[in-house]
Amino acid sequence: MVAPNYDYDIAQLVAAYKRAVADILRELYAMDTTAISQANARATLAEIARILKELNAESAAWAATNIPRAVTDGITSTIVALGAADTVEAAEKIVKFNRMNADLIKTAIADTQADLLAVTQNIDRKTRDAVRTATMESMRANMAAGINGRRTISRDILTRMRAQLGDSVNTGIIDAAGRRWKPEVYVDMAVRTKMMRTHTEATINEAVARDALFGVISRHGARDACAKYEGKIVKLTPDAPGDYPFIGDLPRRDIFHPNCRHVVSPVRKPEFIEGGT
Repeated sequence: MVAPNYDYDIAQLVAAYKRAVADILRELYAMDTTAISQANARATLAEIARILKELNAESAAWAATNIPRAVTDGITSTIVALGAADTVEAAEKIVKFNRMNADLIKTAIADTQADLLAVTQNIDRKTRDAVRTATMESMRANMAAGINGRRTISRDILTRMRAQLGDSVNTGIIDAAGRRWKPEVYVDMAVRTKMMRTHTEATINEAVARDALFGVISRHGARDACAKYEGKIVKLTPDAPGDYPFIGDLPRRDIFHPNCRHVVSPVRKPEFIEGGT
């Protein structure tokens, strides 16, 4: 089975996040850090909120359009693999969403939209905190410098304030392992992983509905831990017969991990698969 390629669609979404981040940074850097007023801070935050609102709408629409595509791709590849159609084009004409895959679409869209919304909410929270901190530091620094006496805030203070404002966006995402991500890099990883996992889930649902209880993990010459699973036969349901591992029990750190390109191709009779284990 050839792994699906969603690079173009993902690139469009990532580009939207890059534009939004650039627009937000321009707003933050346009602030006069030598004398930030409450009114100036509110105006900046209002514009950032507008940018993020537009981004939320665009990302929600992206998920609603592209997640069903991953499900459809999983179904069509299954139909072809099981011999119900000779080509993907022929398979597309007979695609129907069974109940499991219909539910999968709804859940995967909601999950993806929630993940993307969490990114923008995080940016919003981080930038608000940074702007508030910068505003108070600017006020305190001006008081300490004696602004009426025309003394200015030190360059070190201004540099640090500017860096904090930029960092609130550029390193705003921290995952469970404590790693920092730029928003657009995190979005790329998150949606790429979601699309591939959705494809795999749709494949399994369609296969089981067609009485195919086994699958073979794809090969693409992986050099990481995935390599030892390439071509491996797996059960698609835990109670399927035979001495094969259940796909749901495979360690996510090794196979079907974030950014993993592997998919599973369904089979009815695994004993006929040459080289499968």
